[in-house]
Amino acid sequence: MTKILIIEDDTSFAQMLQKFLARNSYDVVLSHTGLDGEKQLKEQDFQLVITDLRLPDYDGIKLVSKLKGQTPVIVMTGYAEVSTAVKAMKMGAYDYISKPFTPDQMLSVIDGALNSRPVIAKEATKENSKASAPIEKSGANSEHLLLSSDATQKLEEHIVLVAPTDMSVLIIGESGTGKEVTAKAIHQKSTRNEKPFIALDCGAIPKELAASEFFGHIKGSFTGAVADKIGSFEAANGGTLFLDEVGNLSYENQIQLLRALQERKIKRIGSNTEIQVDVRILSATNEDLKAAVEKGTFREDLYHRLNEFSLQIPALKNRHGDLPVLANHFLEKFNKKLNKQILDFSDEVWDIFKAYNWPGNIRELQNVVQRAVLLTTTDKVQANTLPSELINPVLETVELGSLSKADFEKEQIVNALKITNYNKSKAAKLLQVTRKTLYNRINYYDLDL
Repeated sequence: MTKILIIEDDTSFAQMLQKFLARNSYDVVLSHTGLDGEKQLKEQDFQLVITDLRLPDYDGIKLVSKLKGQTPVIVMTGYAEVSTAVKAMKMGAYDYISKPFTPDQMLSVIDGALNSRPVIAKEATKENSKASAPIEKSGANSEHLLLSSDATQKLEEHIVLVAPTDMSVLIIGESGTGKEVTAKAIHQKSTRNEKPFIALDCGAIPKELAASEFFGHIKGSFTGAVADKIGSFEAANGGTLFLDEVGNLSYENQIQLLRALQERKIKRIGSNTEIQVDVRILSATNEDLKAAVEKGTFREDLYHRLNEFSLQIPALKNRHGDLPVLANHFLEKFNKKLNKQILDFSDEVWDIFKAYNWPGNIRELQNVVQRAVLLTTTDKVQANTLPSELINPVLETVELGSLSKADFEKEQIVNALKITNYNKSKAAKLLQVTRKTLYNRINYYDLDL
């Protein structure tokens, strides 16, 4: 088994990477300091070293130089360290990979390093563009970052299990959580991944046109049918049909959909010819379809057809640990799109991000970062580039319910301190009070912190 040494001071990220590589049949040893990494290299034989360039009290370039010609080295870098990574390659590193990266990217670079594949025009392309980063694959995997939260890991495990089957999957989640990205990930990991993936937004279709969108029509079959049209079922034949916001379908359209799923045959509107279709159905909703079934607004038989397996997409506020990876990913994305070279978010912005409840989930985070990148003129995103609802929030992590005003204030203080790792200056800033006021309230409520 190939043995890999990972040198990374971010413990949780290192462990996540270790688990991922172990699942891909690599034997991985972790070191959290450069000195311990040197010790491991003296005591054991490794076929590959993956190291972060920025280690406390240690020069990653120095390690690369020491190992030149002995063991291939891949260096991991932050977005702003591309020039340093190029220097590392000149000193003998095989390649670099920018954080955040996709699992497929890492496996590809590892495969190249272990098989000594040359990296084509590496220095020319990377040195000429400070903003460059490894190109991601198109499709669902381009958003498949190494996310560490327990909720995301559980979701990934379920995707891996259900994807190779032909089960219909109902994807449940709040708006903006990435239901279509999840559907694409299932398709990409399925045996149908060479066939079409067709997405249909059921919430945007007038009920009069739904049958045409599903099954197609022939020219002249109704007013406005000026040409033959292929419907989504036919277009997705052999592949996957994703029905977004399926709960918005009218009762009549639900009957039409159910019949097509049962018979696996469709007819274009205006045609008598039956067309056999082989389609896997993935559907998504942000509504409670069980409640809709009980109310009689959604057919129970269709619900069970669509829900052979259900996936709950966690809200961003419940994906602890994922927010920094996603925020940095969007920072890199919009740096490229808007031709900026912003290095990071300020500490104050990170505190605001952690305190905010993100009701719009990942889509809202993406929009916030895009706006911030556009407005930023320095090397770090500052709080004044954020929308007002982020800068002046009532801490939404507190459920008011039946709490008294005093209880609510205590909860706010405790939450702010937890978010800022009990840094009272940062907590005061989040609560929009002075540090002295915060101390007075802590004493007043006799909080044992």
